[in-house]
Amino acid sequence: LLQKETVLGTVNSNYVNIKRALDIVFAGFFLLLLSPFMLLISLAIKLESKGPVFFVQERLGMNKIPFDCYKFRTMIKEAESKSGPVWASLGDERITGIGKMLRKTRMDELPQLYNILVGEMSFIGPRPIRKFFADQLATVIPFYDLRFSVQPGLSGWAQVSYGYAASDDDQREKFEYDLFYIQNVSLILDAMILIKTLKTLFQVQGK
Repeated sequence: LLQKETVLGTVNSNYVNIKRALDIVFAGFFLLLLSPFMLLISLAIKLESKGPVFFVQERLGMNKIPFDCYKFRTMIKEAESKSGPVWASLGDERITGIGKMLRKTRMDELPQLYNILVGEMSFIGPRPIRKFFADQLATVIPFYDLRFSVQPGLSGWAQVSYGYAASDDDQREKFEYDLFYIQNVSLILDAMILIKTLKTLFQVQGK
């Protein structure tokens, strides 16, 4: 029987501490470096459509502790007012013009540098998920709560290995990648994920 202690047995506690230190240094650096660019993105969002610049939504962090996750708004205001919580999908009509560009380049995630700086996220880890979907997936995916054993990330092994997930079946597949990451957390694996993420950004293949 798979147990949480077994899954986390290979995690190097020393590396976890080093990883947190690197998160603080680089999140602070990039927030300062990219602040003028983020200001331009904010202006573009305000000029294109009504609504706030930032999209703030509660997500679950490590040990399922909720936190406010920040993103640049990429959808129309009150996008879920009629549908309720639903997975975003390719060609989603709720996504704005600026939003399509931000999602494609992953720049909509830049405000999460703040989440990293304050310790709610890391640069690398399973993507933070909403409680509504986490509770739903936990009923159909065995050991799903194991993904909350590590800090959620700006990018992760599932994101660079699988692609867009718009259904429970897709989420089940992505969980396999998240579980692999949790069992094999290391500097080398994080470096591989970072390289793959940067490759996606430079090739403008983000979805």
